[in-house]
Amino acid sequence: MTTTYDLKSVKLPRLAGSGLRVFVGLLENPLTRGPLVAKLLKDGGIIALRELQIDDPPTFAPFLAAASFAPGNLTLPPRGEKQKGFAFATVEDYAEAYRCNATNPEQIAERVLQAIDESNARSPALRAIIACQRDDVLAQARASARRFREGKPLGIFDGVPVAIKDEVDMVPYPTTVGTRFLGSAPAREDSTVVARMRAAGALLIGKANMHEIGIGVTGLNPHHGAARNPYNVNHYTGGSSSGPAAAVAAGLCPVAIGADGGGSIRIPSAFCGLVGIKATYTRVSEFGAAPLTWSMGHLGPLAWTARDAALAYAVLAGPDPKDPNTLRQPAPTLEGFDHLDLSGVTLGVFTPWFEHASPAMVEKCKELLKGLEGMGARVREIEIPELEPARVAHVVTIVSEMMAALQRYAAEHSKDYGLDVRANLALAREFTSRDYIQAQRVRTRTIAHFNRALEQVDAIVTPTTGCTAPPIPPDALPDGESDLTTLTEVMRFATLGNLTGLPAISIPAGYDPQGLPVGLQAIGRAWQEHLLLRLANAAEQLVERRAPQVKYNLF
Repeated sequence: MTTTYDLKSVKLPRLAGSGLRVFVGLLENPLTRGPLVAKLLKDGGIIALRELQIDDPPTFAPFLAAASFAPGNLTLPPRGEKQKGFAFATVEDYAEAYRCNATNPEQIAERVLQAIDESNARSPALRAIIACQRDDVLAQARASARRFREGKPLGIFDGVPVAIKDEVDMVPYPTTVGTRFLGSAPAREDSTVVARMRAAGALLIGKANMHEIGIGVTGLNPHHGAARNPYNVNHYTGGSSSGPAAAVAAGLCPVAIGADGGGSIRIPSAFCGLVGIKATYTRVSEFGAAPLTWSMGHLGPLAWTARDAALAYAVLAGPDPKDPNTLRQPAPTLEGFDHLDLSGVTLGVFTPWFEHASPAMVEKCKELLKGLEGMGARVREIEIPELEPARVAHVVTIVSEMMAALQRYAAEHSKDYGLDVRANLALAREFTSRDYIQAQRVRTRTIAHFNRALEQVDAIVTPTTGCTAPPIPPDALPDGESDLTTLTEVMRFATLGNLTGLPAISIPAGYDPQGLPVGLQAIGRAWQEHLLLRLANAAEQLVERRAPQVKYNLF
């Protein structure tokens, strides 16, 4: 394998409307699929992956060694300086308002319900929240208000609105996973992440939209509607956690819970100007999440501020007997979160990778990086080889695992998916067990390459995406599009955190000339989420936030 930068931009035809429908029909037809599949496998790098000579053993899941089981500190000191520029109410703003009787959870619940209705009555509809049971929300709010009257709130999140991606079980809602055929009955038990938020008193406002089965990164869903970007409703939110991002960016809630198998928390966070963290693999329980990708799935928060992301992380992280994979982790901590002096922190930049993005992305990320240097951080040049095989290994792994998870529905519901999902699944049927093993061998090498780089630096920084939120083409509605050129740009930096299992965060870095948000990504060592959150907190002192075009102030 090569040891130089090997990722390439691709130029492939874009398809939508009748053209996409014809293409999918040809892919699904045994008589016509052969030549199409052969070209797609070659263009997608699958043939090159098959031809690699790799001696490394496969790594089927990135279980990362726990350095210490010492007690962790998940408390935060009192707030210091607030972020620059526009701000929605934070988790602590809600808690303070409830304590001093400036408002109460029942009033906030009514305002949330009204805002959700208004957001979906817009033209075009925001479609952040796709399921909201009014009676359930009001019952939660009444219980929270009663606790405050009795002086017994459950914690900082009591009565605070939180949205949940519709990939995660939450009573009394069904879990559709973005499809039109799953979720025929309500969930019988909360997922662990929902149970933990509920135990903390969160006001769970409903299920948030997502890209169907999490297999895309635009957020266009043909069954539940395209989630719209609050900064410009004619642009994508990013996906697959599109609804959680739109909900937070529009002010419907300060925190939402998303899922990330290939950037699906960080990409929409970047497109919508949020902080989104994917913790180390197995740090957050996957119990109750749809089993779409066993070896790369992560649940975690999207938030308006680094502090809110840290508060949500503190609730979600930690061992869970219902998910045995989580039981070998060291204690989570937020140690040093508020230390704005970054002296002693070294950030690694692989320049050809960092600069392989649109000029606006690179400019804003470099500006933020320069600002972090001004706060004491040191920037060091690093090299990470074999990124192209790693990109392809991620594709083979996640799509193969999705195919296995959805196999039970293949015969009855193969035509019930959206067109872009059908195209992806048609290609995935050509992946073999040898392809999957080869991808896991590449994963072994990729983990080693990243760990070697992280021996020299504390975190690796890149843009979160290769471009800002793309426009939603009119011909993509309502059935979607296949645009592999743009998809490759969007996903260039995000997938390696999933393949390696390392923690990664997207941090607001400013805005492009069209006013669309830009995100900076930091990838850290295993179990070092507190450092990534500290970097996000420091960045908030440097980047002036702007109000989105669509916003709802609940106070």
